[in-house]
Amino acid sequence: MADFIAGALGGAFGVVVGYPLDTVKVRIQTQRNYTGIWHCISSTYKVEKASGFFKGMSIPISTVSVSSSIVFGMYRNCLYHLCKLKYGTPNVKPSKLDIFLSGYAAGGLRVFVSSPADMAKVRLQTQVSPYRSNMCTLLTQPKYTGPVNCLLTIVKEDGFFGLYKGCFSLMFRDCHSFATYFLSYAVFREWFVPVEQSNSELMGVLMAGGLAGVVAWSIATPMDVINSRLQADGVTQRRYRGFIHCITDSVRQEGVTVLFKGLSLNCLRAFPVNMVVFLTYEAILKAIKPFST
Repeated sequence: MADFIAGALGGAFGVVVGYPLDTVKVRIQTQRNYTGIWHCISSTYKVEKASGFFKGMSIPISTVSVSSSIVFGMYRNCLYHLCKLKYGTPNVKPSKLDIFLSGYAAGGLRVFVSSPADMAKVRLQTQVSPYRSNMCTLLTQPKYTGPVNCLLTIVKEDGFFGLYKGCFSLMFRDCHSFATYFLSYAVFREWFVPVEQSNSELMGVLMAGGLAGVVAWSIATPMDVINSRLQADGVTQRRYRGFIHCITDSVRQEGVTVLFKGLSLNCLRAFPVNMVVFLTYEAILKAIKPFST
């Protein structure tokens, strides 16, 4: 239970820290009218002011708490039972393969929880407000008035399973990235926080968490691009017939480099976000562990 609570709080703080850059990332990945990161930031601020960077945040801040809780809880429970099964006791140091497989399972479970919220987030982030805009407006009138309206509209137009559009790309993204995420965190934490140097734990957790996020998003970015495009598809007109068509059409139109759109931004965002996530997770876990045993 401690891992679920700590994961939820860590995820919530991470959303608040990283959401503005996430909005910029999604717009760069799904729209072709931005020449780069700074052009997207300046255009968004010019047209929509600061609020434009926080579009659709209300649903992610609650659902990410739930999904983060599930990811961290699932990861710890998988690791516990895997070690118990393999070694006869959970009180042993897990192997790197144990950590990787537990992270993989946690990422797979997250897809089913987070896909609808991710869909609403992407749709709202790519919906540019029509007022004061003559250069990057997608719609003459906003199609969605908010997160709940967005979800209801998607269900009305595409049915319930429309909320899981892009789930294959999301599955590829999350399974591999979370497996890498937890494995790299464990490795970096060992490097930065040797057992005999417990006084360096704070800085070690911050560095390990930040670097784990960067490594995970480096792995996740190609499928993140495809996922964003599939989920944004249908706001104005449908362009992609499915997962494979989205990949082939995107590569044919824009080259292989399209799969790495937003990579630098993902890494820039991942470092502070995951510093906060793991710092909060470790701190909450340490604080509530005595009451959960």
